[in-house]
Amino acid sequence: MSLHLGDTVPNFKAKTSIGDIDFYEYLGDSWGILFSHPADYTPVCTTELGKTALLKAEFDKRNTKVLALSVDDVESHKKWINDINETQHTHVDFPIIADEDKKIAQLFDMIHPNASETHTVRSLFIIGPDKKLKLYITYPASTGRNFNEVLRVLDSLQLSAKYPVATPANWNPGDDVIIGLGVSTEEAPAKFPKGVKVVKPYLRYTPQPDKE
Repeated sequence: MSLHLGDTVPNFKAKTSIGDIDFYEYLGDSWGILFSHPADYTPVCTTELGKTALLKAEFDKRNTKVLALSVDDVESHKKWINDINETQHTHVDFPIIADEDKKIAQLFDMIHPNASETHTVRSLFIIGPDKKLKLYITYPASTGRNFNEVLRVLDSLQLSAKYPVATPANWNPGDDVIIGLGVSTEEAPAKFPKGVKVVKPYLRYTPQPDKE
């Protein structure tokens, strides 16, 4: 199965390091991040799961639940978590899915045969409260993900879900945003009372609407 942006992601039931879950029920009305790992006890994955656990407060602030996945079993996950906690100085309390039969990996197209026929690549999916796919990125096994970028993208997605805006290149929270093309220049001042800067008819900036 190949997922595209805007598709409703499939539901699934799974065994995890915190017990059995139903994916949709676990997410509830939250945003979700599902990310895969080639295998337990691998060095890059250890740092990634540790970083995710250290960012728990940031994900909570954004009403976002995270789940990791690899093709190893629950007991392996639980023992690996001890290593993660020790080496990354954190406490992993989010679920790591045991996908031994690779069914979930296949649902989300996480196995790329030319990279590895048996292990998942570093795929990451951001899912909205409507259960639709908002973003996916895939890294090779050798490259750890940038979780500051994950938070930045999540901020952008949540902002554009609330306001008719887009975020420009290299945007960070607090920077000016771009007014969406669905808003005319005549309508813009009423919708964006903080100010409108017209560079071109199609390129209009305004301060981030939800910042003081």
